[in-house]
Amino acid sequence: MPSRVPSLRMLRSFFTDGSLDSLGTSEDARSKRHSTSDLSDVPFSAVRKEGWLHCKQILTKKGKAEDREDMLAWIKVIRENSKAEGEDPGFASQALINKKLNDYRKVSPAGTKPDSSPKGPRGLGIRAEFLKQTGTSAPRSPRQDTAVTKDESSSQKAPWGINIMKKNKKSAPRAFGVRLEECQPAPDNKNVPLIVEACCKVVEDRGLEYMGIYRVPGNNAVVSSLQEQLNKGATEINLQDERWQDLNVISSLLKSFFRKLPEPLFTDDKYNDFIEANRIEDASERMRTLRKLIRDLPGHYYETLKFLVGHLKTIADHSEKNKMEPRNLALVFGPTLVRTSEDNMTDMVTHMPDRYKIVETLIQHSDWFFSDKEDKGEKVSAVPS
Repeated sequence: MPSRVPSLRMLRSFFTDGSLDSLGTSEDARSKRHSTSDLSDVPFSAVRKEGWLHCKQILTKKGKAEDREDMLAWIKVIRENSKAEGEDPGFASQALINKKLNDYRKVSPAGTKPDSSPKGPRGLGIRAEFLKQTGTSAPRSPRQDTAVTKDESSSQKAPWGINIMKKNKKSAPRAFGVRLEECQPAPDNKNVPLIVEACCKVVEDRGLEYMGIYRVPGNNAVVSSLQEQLNKGATEINLQDERWQDLNVISSLLKSFFRKLPEPLFTDDKYNDFIEANRIEDASERMRTLRKLIRDLPGHYYETLKFLVGHLKTIADHSEKNKMEPRNLALVFGPTLVRTSEDNMTDMVTHMPDRYKIVETLIQHSDWFFSDKEDKGEKVSAVPS
């Protein structure tokens, strides 16, 4: 190893302007001991003996290396001596290496590529091959590093983000065949399904005097078409749609909604209680028991029953025109509302009169059954006879 290695300031001066003057007179004296003609005779081992800077000066003056291996050897020496002084090889010697590579390319025969063959694998080049041997990488700009970091982070985060989106994606509420609490709610009453409010509004707006409303069935194809559309999760209903102009279709749509409820409006667990209450012989006790059972229904079921019975009461009030008295309405809605989720033929036959009677009683005395006076602390009116 040389006893004296040039300072970083001296090297930077040489790398910047290519001048040897700033290296000092002591280096000039040593360089005079050899001429450029002696360069080819200098063995590789002499580099360490004479000093790498001295040999570098001779190589610079001569301007060429004998072959590819010779060039790689010189570059390796420059790198090693830069490390010996504690410098960053990518900073201190990069300019000198680039200069040697350029000189080597200039003196290489034109149109030839050293150590290359048309059939063999493409060479890495002197620069790439040397970096591969020494285990160092080519200098990278901060912008390149930032871009790579962003690409890696985005590639890692992308699948995670997609999975979160898939997990959080929630389908819109259906209208038919789901529990009341899972239906799209009406804007004015969150405990009443939107489809129920819409159908009742259409009938009350245009069908109060329509003869046989709820008894005449609508076109099955049109009813099925509306069911399919509403089951796609429509948050709003276009009442101007041509299909909503047919009163028989809308009345059938409402009946179909209650018929498809997985949990009936009177609920499975209270069904037998309602049947037994209806069979109480004492009229006043029967009414009080029915009222208590109704008020014990879950919130969505109580509010929806209250809304529907109020609507049926409005229809019955126009029975002179539409011919739908409370009894006729009970014949239509009794089997649909008062049932179990797994209705069997025995219950349908033996409980059918009770189903009719319960719905008819609710329509006739809807104000008493669904009065909110008790909630306000007021005295409830006497049991109607």
